[in-house]
Amino acid sequence: MNQFSAEGMKDAGPVSGLAGVRQAVEQAADVYGVYIGLDVHKETIAVAVAECGRGAPEYYGEIPNTPKKVARLLERLSARYGGERLLWVYEAGPCGYGLYRQILTTGHDCEVVAPSLIPQKAGERRKTDRRDALGLARLSRAGELTAVWVPTPEQEAIRDLTRAREDMKKLELKARQTLGAFLLRHGKVYPGKSRWTQAHFRWLETVTFDSPVQQIVLQEYIEAVRVAQRQVAGLEQQMREALPHWSLAPVAEGLMAMRGIGLISAMTILAELGDISRFDSPRQLMAYLGLVPSEHSSGSSRRQGGITRTGNGHVRRVLVEAAWNYRFPARKTREIERRAEKASVKVQGIAWEAQKRLCGRYQHLMRAGKLKQQVTTAVGRELAGFIWAIACEVMGRDHGSRATA
Repeated sequence: MNQFSAEGMKDAGPVSGLAGVRQAVEQAADVYGVYIGLDVHKETIAVAVAECGRGAPEYYGEIPNTPKKVARLLERLSARYGGERLLWVYEAGPCGYGLYRQILTTGHDCEVVAPSLIPQKAGERRKTDRRDALGLARLSRAGELTAVWVPTPEQEAIRDLTRAREDMKKLELKARQTLGAFLLRHGKVYPGKSRWTQAHFRWLETVTFDSPVQQIVLQEYIEAVRVAQRQVAGLEQQMREALPHWSLAPVAEGLMAMRGIGLISAMTILAELGDISRFDSPRQLMAYLGLVPSEHSSGSSRRQGGITRTGNGHVRRVLVEAAWNYRFPARKTREIERRAEKASVKVQGIAWEAQKRLCGRYQHLMRAGKLKQQVTTAVGRELAGFIWAIACEVMGRDHGSRATA
């Protein structure tokens, strides 16, 4: 059920039983009179309209994907259904949220829906823009679509910054692997312990080849690593400069009081999730991040598998990486104390409780014979709960009663 259907149920009043559910659904359905499905592509938008009721959706047509043509479409449908509230829906995708923001500025309501959660018929083998638009309109009217959280322009800018840093880090890793493979192929092995340090780069300067061509290849590979490192360092500096001016800076500083979460991790988590306190409980956040076990149960049989891996993979990766830091005994290091100085006393208390709990949890699971990957995933799942508690504390929202919900 979408967000507006849920709100309709909340406002349904003190009703119970099947009659109460029916009344809530009817009230939720009365929120909008017309549901408009948009199948959005780079150059075109297919439009379908479903009026409130049980009638078949109508295919309106296809328009160019330009702000001018979209504005014209808004005017025409607004005039056509002058006395009705219109809900526009389209799938989240590479075209971004520009269409969503344009629709909102005109006073209409719009939802961006999760493509992976759109119901599909098992035997359906035909897919066209027309069918997709009609399906979105019909499912929106039925309340079967799940709306995603849409970031603000400020939030999206920070998200682009953190993702750019992540992309550059991947390029740096690839450049390092390429250089390392080239050296190993020719028997050039670094005798030291730690690579990519200043001592390692000094050793690279002493590596020579008999062939001038191979020497050029070596220098190009080294330069590729240096360029990637400069790009990563530049983006990290931009993150440090952007943090003080960000509306979620207090939450980021609170998260940095935790072990394993520095500036990069804190900004990545908040850039992807936004206001974490919008989740009703830590369990809801864990499920959103795909950190809960999958399940296939039928009758008396109950089978659980690995984590679902749904939701935001960027945050899930950061949490699992942070979980590795809890393999050591609980301890307030100088670095953790320095990062925690900007957080309140309550937030520091939550962070310390998290460290004691998660360090003990890590050792307990290891003694139980669990694989390290499973242990870090379990610790990362619980870490998400403490992150939720800190976000609620900083945002001034109650988290004591909801934590057990």
